[in-house]
Amino acid sequence: MTEILLVGVDGSAGGARAADFAAGCAKAVDARLVVAYVIEWSPYSFNTPEENEQRHKRREEEISRAETEVLTPLVASLGKAGVKAEGVVRHGHAAEVLSTLAGEYKASQIFIGRRGLSKLKAMLFGSVAGSLVQISPVPVTVIP
Repeated sequence: MTEILLVGVDGSAGGARAADFAAGCAKAVDARLVVAYVIEWSPYSFNTPEENEQRHKRREEEISRAETEVLTPLVASLGKAGVKAEGVVRHGHAAEVLSTLAGEYKASQIFIGRRGLSKLKAMLFGSVAGSLVQISPVPVTVIP
C-alpha cells in the first residue's frame, strides 16, 4: 500500500514552503501527496434564507478560485517533478479539516506552514499550526 502524506496550503509563502518540503518527503519515500486547501468557514452564524443563498454562491466561487488559482497549478507542478499528487478543497476550521482529512485519506503525516495568510487572526485566535499539532491523529511537521 502506498504511503500518503497530507500538506495544507493557503496560497501563502509558508504554504508554498510546506508544499515543497512535503513534496521532497513524498518523492523520497514514493508516497502520494494530498494537497489540501481549506477555506475558513464557520457554521456558527445565523443568516436569513437570502443570506444563505448568497453564502452558497460565494462558497462555490471560493472553491472554484482555490482550485483554479492554487491547487491545479501546484498539483501540475508536483506531477512534473515526479510527485504523485491530488488536490482537495474543503470549507471549515483549517486545523479541524486537516485532521479529518488525515483520517479520511489514512495519511501518515501532515505538513503545514508555520504562518499563513492571516497573521492578525493568528494573533487573536491562535495559529492553525498550533491547533493542528494539538488535535492531529498523526505527526505534524510545521515548516518555518
